[in-house]
Amino acid sequence: MRFAWPLALLALLLVPFCIAAYLWWLRRKRKFAVRYSSLALIREALPTTSTWRRHAPVALLLAAITSLAIGAARPQLVTDVSQNRTSIILALDVSRSMCAVDVEPNRLTVAQDAARTFVTEQSGEAQIGIVAFAGTARLVVPPTNDTQVLLDALTNFRTAFGTAIGSAQLKSVDAIAEVNPAVAPAGDDVVASVESAGFEPDIIVLLTDGANSGGPDPIEAAQAAADRRVRVYTIGFGTDEPTEMICGTTQIGADAFGNGAFGSDGFGGDSFGGITGSFGGGGGRGGDVSGVARQLLVIDEPTLQSIAELTGGAYFRAEDAEQLVDVFLNLPSEIEVQQEEREVSVWFTALAMALILAAVGLSLRFNRI
Repeated sequence: MRFAWPLALLALLLVPFCIAAYLWWLRRKRKFAVRYSSLALIREALPTTSTWRRHAPVALLLAAITSLAIGAARPQLVTDVSQNRTSIILALDVSRSMCAVDVEPNRLTVAQDAARTFVTEQSGEAQIGIVAFAGTARLVVPPTNDTQVLLDALTNFRTAFGTAIGSAQLKSVDAIAEVNPAVAPAGDDVVASVESAGFEPDIIVLLTDGANSGGPDPIEAAQAAADRRVRVYTIGFGTDEPTEMICGTTQIGADAFGNGAFGSDGFGGDSFGGITGSFGGGGGRGGDVSGVARQLLVIDEPTLQSIAELTGGAYFRAEDAEQLVDVFLNLPSEIEVQQEEREVSVWFTALAMALILAAVGLSLRFNRI
């Protein structure tokens, strides 16, 4: 337990002072007691009250003072966050490099399967949202408990050119801000301290297979997430030797997602997943990767590690389907350990009021004149 105003605990010094004053009053009462010639007559006249009954009201008042002093110090209790209060944003790379077949059948298909496994394992306990990013980023599914909606969205990804890791983080922060009032949108100025307030229960899981190629700087975007106390868990997926790129029919963009809703505003056509002559014909097959293109297909691990470190998350590396599934299945253990601080001063104040009422009631009942 931590106290926001620890100096208020000095009020606890009133307790020993009150005890000393009460003992002094009892001695003074005995000293000035009136002497009678027949003590037997006095004993018969007085009501039979046990010692604990005479002192119980005072003890309750002292306990009330203690409780009020603790409440005034604003105690902060660390508690586990229920998983159904957690929003998890899956920010998934759908750049053309995800069609690389160094992970069979290709990177994107394996990533989709692993993400579906992750969604299914959550069993509706956490709200999950999906952000897809290539040259830009878009919120595909806002945080929801509807497993089927999430699975459908993961099935219909289409690829495009570019890898905007910074944009993906900022879009994910905005998605969290929509469901958590404590998180400010990415464009707002914030002043936050993880040390004093802890992390928010919401997290971002960002999967990519390459290096940032445009958009906001990934580290600056990570700082925006850190300022909002949102953790980012990064996953680098793929081998260091990408070769041919082959996209499936849906992945290359021949099949519109959601009646065109996914492909009508910069996420379809030549800008994000359409069939382009530069990539290959209708079969979706590209040539061997070499030169500058190869550099963009190799994971920028230092950047992903920096993002995770800056935001309080963790970095994972997966080179095949089995490793990626293991990473996704281990994420819940990371999520479940989330904690937050809650101020519980109201509990101590309510307890003090109850103790005062009890003290008054006992005093009226057992110490009637």
